[in-house]
Amino acid sequence: MQLNRKALSGTALAVLAALFVAVMLLVNVAFRGARADLTQNHLYTLSDGTKNILKSIDEPLDLTLFFSDKGSADVPQLRTYFTTVHEMLQEMASRSGGKLRLSVVDPLPFSEDEDRATSLGMQSVPVSAAGDKVFLGLAGTNSTNGHAAIPFLDPGKEAFLEYDIAKLIHELETPKKPVVGLLSGLPIAAGFDPQTQRMRQPWAVYSQWSQLFDMKTVDAATLKAVEKDMDVLIVVHPKQLSDDAQFAIDQFVLRGGHLLVFVDPSAELDDSGADPNNPMAGMMADKSSDLAKLFKAWGVEYDPHRIVIDRARGLPISLAEGSAPVRHPGILGLTAADLNHDDVLTTNLDTINVSTAGSFDLAKDAKDEKLVPLLQTTSEAMSVPSDRLRMLGDPSSLLQGYKSAGSPFVIAARLSGTFKTAFPERTDAGALKEAKDANGQIVLVADTDLLSDRMWVQMRAFLGQQIMNPFANNGDFAVNALDNLAGSSDLISIRGRATSQRPFTTVEAIKRNADERFRAKEQDLQRELSDTERKLTELQSAKSQEQAQILSTEQKAELDKFMTRKLEIRKELRQVRRQLDAEIESLGTRLKIINIVLVPLLVTFAALGFAWWRRQRRRAAQGAHA
Repeated sequence: MQLNRKALSGTALAVLAALFVAVMLLVNVAFRGARADLTQNHLYTLSDGTKNILKSIDEPLDLTLFFSDKGSADVPQLRTYFTTVHEMLQEMASRSGGKLRLSVVDPLPFSEDEDRATSLGMQSVPVSAAGDKVFLGLAGTNSTNGHAAIPFLDPGKEAFLEYDIAKLIHELETPKKPVVGLLSGLPIAAGFDPQTQRMRQPWAVYSQWSQLFDMKTVDAATLKAVEKDMDVLIVVHPKQLSDDAQFAIDQFVLRGGHLLVFVDPSAELDDSGADPNNPMAGMMADKSSDLAKLFKAWGVEYDPHRIVIDRARGLPISLAEGSAPVRHPGILGLTAADLNHDDVLTTNLDTINVSTAGSFDLAKDAKDEKLVPLLQTTSEAMSVPSDRLRMLGDPSSLLQGYKSAGSPFVIAARLSGTFKTAFPERTDAGALKEAKDANGQIVLVADTDLLSDRMWVQMRAFLGQQIMNPFANNGDFAVNALDNLAGSSDLISIRGRATSQRPFTTVEAIKRNADERFRAKEQDLQRELSDTERKLTELQSAKSQEQAQILSTEQKAELDKFMTRKLEIRKELRQVRRQLDAEIESLGTRLKIINIVLVPLLVTFAALGFAWWRRQRRRAAQGAHA
């Protein structure tokens, strides 16, 4: 009987093992390609925009990820990021229906793979003092020998990794240059200057746009409709546009066109009111621009007669040769803290210079429109009438009666929503009353001066060529805005995502608290030092000239007292540092105990409890049979 029971148990185990293998094979076949993203921030879950781009791929695309596997052996951060990139690409390939073909290549030094990587635009970066370089870049090719590349996948841009890869795929799918229309009230493009009777050079930003896009000029005076082949329309300084021109812009947006608008309450390069016979005419002319009807329909508030000034961001300017620079609160140097680093337009920018800019806000009666700031002032800013700029001799006079608003002003923003027409009364054939796309995209900028060369770049001639030497990121911002809007709506919808880096927030909080205590002690020491120096000076001034070089008893006592206190404070500072190290070490010890001891104990107790429960159940069953 005992032998039969053992044989039965062995047979049952064999059957269970075979059943387990069969179930695993069945699951592997039935759920092939199924993936579950269990990360806290859904790092491997693609956005809907990316999924739509992958579905729209018509012909196979080849993606090659160049990574120096051997060369990066001593660079763990880069290896970790390679894993993140590789897994993201694998996720995209698995959702492309076989249209994305991914390969990984290790371009060893002096190999054919290294030559191929270089020819495809890959960029190696040094990782050691000896000059060792590694590759981590992505190249893509399509069936027509078109190619696109990300020369180096910067770990610092991990938040926009999905966007960058999706953009590369989109470029391979649409290899022709996007068509961009430019309607400008300022002389941005090259042309004939009637005042100088010479051909004028294009602005640097226009030159950059022309290299990347198929730029077409749009005449505001004759505009009735925007051509359907235009992907983006740029409107710069629209002054007194006719209703027909505004209606054309309105319909362009409603049918899904992407719009980039630059308006200004005081465009410094607007010379439309200049009169050679009357120098005052240009100074007193209205230099503002607006799209009042369209802004109202889009739920945007903008005052063309007010500028923002910010004493915290004013840039120094020279009023006359040889004079000391003075800060102009209307000419602002926006820093990285004033830019939206969660938007691809401004994520990697550091400095944007603007001059006599206006501001935007969302109207109180706005419905589903959303205004996301891209550039904004500090909370120290305020707005003033633009008339105060006329005949302005001393910029500091703008600070008279200065009162901070307490909140920042939005100088540039991304506007999205389901837009309604600003001309519901128009009955033109095919006129739309509401946008086709529920997520229309417009980028608004309340300054035209940021496009001018003087605000961001120095141009110099070299061997017959104009060389640009930028000192601000204005040009990058203008190119990023147009580049983003020139993509499909799916591409624009992709936003920055969380990174795989998981900071030790508790440790950082402990360090911050320790630093605060450390700084407080240092400030105490500095105050006591200042008090001691003041007392010593008072005692010294009370002495005669003959005794000036001799320390008095009071001075010696005060000096000894300070030195004793200084040693005490330095001891306290060391104690603060030791407490910091002790707290971090204690936290580490607790985590080790939890991971090494507590978790295994819980698993062990759970297993013992389960075994005890089974044993009790078996005994109860045997007792019932007895």
